[in-house]
Amino acid sequence: MPVEILEPGLASSIQDRGRPGYYSVGIPPSGAADLRAAAAANLLVGNTPDAAVIESPYMGPALRFDEPTVVAVTGATMPVLLNGAPVPQWESFAVAAGDRLTFGFLQAGARVYIAVAGGFDVPVVLGSRSTYALGGFGGFEGRNLRKGDLVPIGGAEGTPGRVVPEELRPVHSRDVELRVVMGLYDYRLTDAGRSCLLESEWSLTPVADRTGFRYSGPVLEWEQRVQPFGAGSDPSNIVDAGYPIGSIQVPGGVEPIILHRDAVSGGGYAMLATVISTDLNLVAQCSPGTRTRFVAVTLEEALRARAAAADWESRVRQALGAAA
Repeated sequence: MPVEILEPGLASSIQDRGRPGYYSVGIPPSGAADLRAAAAANLLVGNTPDAAVIESPYMGPALRFDEPTVVAVTGATMPVLLNGAPVPQWESFAVAAGDRLTFGFLQAGARVYIAVAGGFDVPVVLGSRSTYALGGFGGFEGRNLRKGDLVPIGGAEGTPGRVVPEELRPVHSRDVELRVVMGLYDYRLTDAGRSCLLESEWSLTPVADRTGFRYSGPVLEWEQRVQPFGAGSDPSNIVDAGYPIGSIQVPGGVEPIILHRDAVSGGGYAMLATVISTDLNLVAQCSPGTRTRFVAVTLEEALRARAAAADWESRVRQALGAAA
């Protein structure tokens, strides 16, 4: 039973938890930009956290359901309307055949996640249903959703009436701190350059998508050197290296770029720091103009943050009465 896309919103796509294991051959993990919100949406309707959902940045889609199912919407704060009447976010609700789901204007955050009972049943490619639009595969026909698409869903019986407690719901702010582990190439900055990166306020530009998030702010100071053979003339150029997801590069010393779920796997720019994995969810919910500071943490602190994120999901499961 398909869901009809009446209006696609802005760059809406099918995503799950991604396809790890192929980055070494140039295929990024993809997956939901905010894995936490996607997992919560799935748990609300009775799915496992890795079921496929719709991710919609900045503007929600309009959907029509051909058959009854159960739906949940999480992520960014945005009015959700079922046949024109408001329905809550972070709660599961039943829809009937012919019902229409629409959205109002974005209020906070950046990306909403729509889960249906049984998940969106698109083909599995390299172990995942996630869309990698730049590569033209995964998701629905390897692309973002379009008006008129009929997206199949699983036939599972969902659970309406589940609610994620308020205290477990993320709060979307226009002022954020992103925890980073410094390196691999932060030695290319002067002491003043490193201080500038960590002590300055950066503003997210409109260039912010699944590939990377670009920030404006002061100019960083680089150590002077004769560029090695194979590196470009830009002071931030290096001989090519692999890029971790979440790594920060600053071409020309201006406008740091955080590489996100669909980023290329390598290139010739120095990686000055890497946003810790759990804070990539926070990056995903930043809209242009968000004021941002980078806070250096140790690897041990990053691992503790990852454990805390796993504990959050366990608490959501417990609150919803979901299976472990």
